[in-house]
Amino acid sequence: MALKAVLCDLDGTLLDSNAFHAEAWQRSLQEFGYTVSFEDVVKQIGKGGEYLLECFVPKSELPSIEKDINAFRKRLFHREYIDRIVPFADARRLLERMRQEGLRIAVATSSAKDDLEAFKTLLKIHDLVEEDTTADDADKPKPEPDIFQAALTMLKLQPSEAIALGDTPWDVEAARKAGMDTIAVQSGGWTHEELKDAGAVAVYVDVADLLRNFDTSLLCVR
Repeated sequence: MALKAVLCDLDGTLLDSNAFHAEAWQRSLQEFGYTVSFEDVVKQIGKGGEYLLECFVPKSELPSIEKDINAFRKRLFHREYIDRIVPFADARRLLERMRQEGLRIAVATSSAKDDLEAFKTLLKIHDLVEEDTTADDADKPKPEPDIFQAALTMLKLQPSEAIALGDTPWDVEAARKAGMDTIAVQSGGWTHEELKDAGAVAVYVDVADLLRNFDTSLLCVR
């Protein structure tokens, strides 16, 4: 089937935010007695919180402490980090080019719904995005396929009619489980080789690089 839509991740893809998320998680884990490195945490960004915490907190301890860590991290992130996030160069212009190509756009993010409006306002993309799906719309966050599946349902499309745009292997894995390919960007901190090995069908440096090469990309459907 012909490509009809792009399901866009936000953090690390359109927004320069992965390092802020990682630092907030690292500090939150430290607050509860779990010492982890920034480098280890940043490689888990893109997963939903429940899967990230499983990497650092023993399973036997997680049920009693997960809610408190999540609440602490949310307060910390909103207090010290969210206002420091900026869009990547040409993020809006890339979405404009997608629309010019006749592609529909949905946001498919592991972020919480109450952060989504702030992020869309920062990106100035309300007029370009047709549907939004967040962790709140799914039983399971990335790397499970639920968020992408919810976006496909909202758009009334088959997986073969859409492609994902993301920055981590967790985006690629979630999209694959939903039956879709992924175009990846390296702006989330992963290398070209790591993203290709995860299964991305194409890898660009960032969204500006994808925009520059749009006419030779999988997004050019003419």
